[in-house]
Amino acid sequence: MSKALRIAHGAFGRVALLDMDFSLVRHAHPHCHVLLKVEGADTQFQVEDAMYPLTDTSAVLVNGWQPHSYVHVPDRPRTLILALYIEPEWLQIFRPGWVASGGPGFFGQPTGEISPRIGSLAMNLAADMMARPDCRTAHEETLSDLMIAVIERFAPWKSFPASIREMRAAWGDRRIHRAVATLRSASHGPENIGGWAKQTGLSRAHFFRLFESSIGVPPKLYMNVLKMERAVDLVLNCSQSLCEISSELGFAEPAHFTRFFRNHAGVSPREFRNVSRLAH
Repeated sequence: MSKALRIAHGAFGRVALLDMDFSLVRHAHPHCHVLLKVEGADTQFQVEDAMYPLTDTSAVLVNGWQPHSYVHVPDRPRTLILALYIEPEWLQIFRPGWVASGGPGFFGQPTGEISPRIGSLAMNLAADMMARPDCRTAHEETLSDLMIAVIERFAPWKSFPASIREMRAAWGDRRIHRAVATLRSASHGPENIGGWAKQTGLSRAHFFRLFESSIGVPPKLYMNVLKMERAVDLVLNCSQSLCEISSELGFAEPAHFTRFFRNHAGVSPREFRNVSRLAH
């Protein structure tokens, strides 16, 4: 079974050091998502409909809201993966246009050959997280250097518009984005997809088509993303028991919550919470 060795979180988002031998379901993130191999067997991720290798020399690069899954080959040795889930607003500190990492097209391709500097920074960050889990400032400094190197190598960032309004205008139908903004600000995830369509004044079929073309994922997958991000926030930042969190998120049984969380994160919510608290 996969293990989480270290998890760091903050304004930057999340960084997880994962020892993986367990496939993950098709999912997405509202983050700029970068996957780097630390050691172990070469492996692969499916991004949308194609497979891409994760090796000593190649990274996997996933845009915000881009569907992807981890595909573990049975009987293959485990892979130690440095998984970065980076908040667009944090990247905006470095360059205004980098807030575009929260939408489609930020990375030109889902894979690319890493530079020696990227490889060195990734190894340094992973080693430091293991050896000095409480040194959060040092970790964030290394992460900053790593993300700048990744974006400068793999993203056509010089062509991004500097205006937030320009970026927003290019991100699909405004009715969909208004509905999404309302849903993301709610304390609970949405329950009825038909209600989404009614809220926008669109037919169900038209709503589904516009939603996927605007956001990049179907409504059901989007619902799961919201639920998973809410679960992560509660597991990391509140004192509720996991049974209470399960109930708050609408799961009929805690075991259903554990299965949902493991299928998306690779580890159970209990392990995720325990490992993340090692650094605090």
